[in-house]
Amino acid sequence: MGVLQGRKILLGVTGGIAAYKICTLASHLTQAGAEVDVVMTEAATRFVAPLTFQALTGRPVYTDLWSTPGPGLPTHIAHVGLAHSADLVVIAPATANTLAKLTHGLADNLLTTLALAATCPMLAVPAMDAGMWSNPATQANVETLRARGVHFAGPTRGRMASGLEGEGRMIEPEEILGHIRLILGRNGPLAGRRVVVTAGPTREFLDPVRFLSNPSSGCQGFALAQAALDRGARVTLIAGPTHLPTPVGVERVDVVSAQEMHDAVLEAVAEADVLLMAAAVADYRPEKTAPQKIKKGERDLTLHLTRTPDVLAAVAEQRTETGHPRVVVGFAAESQDLIENARAKMEAKGMDLIVANDVTAPDAGFGVETNQVVILDPQGGAQELPLMSKSAVAEAVLDRVVDLLSTATSSRRPAQKTTETQRAQRSPK
Repeated sequence: MGVLQGRKILLGVTGGIAAYKICTLASHLTQAGAEVDVVMTEAATRFVAPLTFQALTGRPVYTDLWSTPGPGLPTHIAHVGLAHSADLVVIAPATANTLAKLTHGLADNLLTTLALAATCPMLAVPAMDAGMWSNPATQANVETLRARGVHFAGPTRGRMASGLEGEGRMIEPEEILGHIRLILGRNGPLAGRRVVVTAGPTREFLDPVRFLSNPSSGCQGFALAQAALDRGARVTLIAGPTHLPTPVGVERVDVVSAQEMHDAVLEAVAEADVLLMAAAVADYRPEKTAPQKIKKGERDLTLHLTRTPDVLAAVAEQRTETGHPRVVVGFAAESQDLIENARAKMEAKGMDLIVANDVTAPDAGFGVETNQVVILDPQGGAQELPLMSKSAVAEAVLDRVVDLLSTATSSRRPAQKTTETQRAQRSPK
């Protein structure tokens, strides 16, 4: 189940031109399973009609401190009911006027009143002209709110509605969604854990303009990184060449070649709890890389290839010395003998799980948004998953990882207790 499923989000919309973008955010949250209650200031209704948000969320929209549309509030006092039922308050766009009101505890509309009554986390997403954002009064208000625990996302630099360029532009809805997920997931089952994820292809250059690679888009690895974040982990994402946006909260390391992937992974997993090795790393590279572009000639061209470093084998060797990472999950993209090849790879590299998929299957594997996999374990288990989104595959894999870490932690506790008991028995009285 995703981090947004069943969560109650109170979405406060204030009077800025960026209010129209919050329609997209409300839609994304609702599609992800969140219950979204929209509260609009009077100024916000001049930019977007309340009916728009009602249609997108399927829930009443609140605009008036003195009346409540529709049934369902936990109490007859709207600001108390909305504030106390929310898991997160998001104010987007957060104008300079609303930030000033929040700073000074003003409660002159429904949104600012419920903000005072809320006990859950709050996320403010500023949007205003650059001069308003840089004004010392606004900056002082932001620092005060930060000190009180309010989270901020943005703003960024860009073109304003005024036509001017500068810092003050609201970040895009997809990035806001990332901040929401990060806040809601911070106390998840992987809180305090360090997870390393690899994603995408590698490139092995023949000359400055040609390389050996594969069609991996990195989508599965990026979905794994997001799923780990949603469970509260500190995530390092080591990515080959890909144009995918970095999930909010991830530490990203970009690499190109298999050697760079090898070096980055060994450094990152030295103190990690989990490695999710989803990258499609090249097995071979040209023995020599031409310093200039190879020109077409009359004769055929023969390439001599040599093995690239085996990342998972190196991790297994380092793991025997350091004990890290505690859990290693590999991936096997196969075109034949799926289970046999994947299980052999898992046993050879000492993995705790391997996720196998047939790249020849329709709508699965490289370059698509869906995947169909089998999760194998060393005990002979095989969890077959139907065709599903790569995000859903990532959720299933991370659920297994959480179980493995819980089992490992539980198995260590009795031994530690026994050791402490024996130490007490040996110590002189």
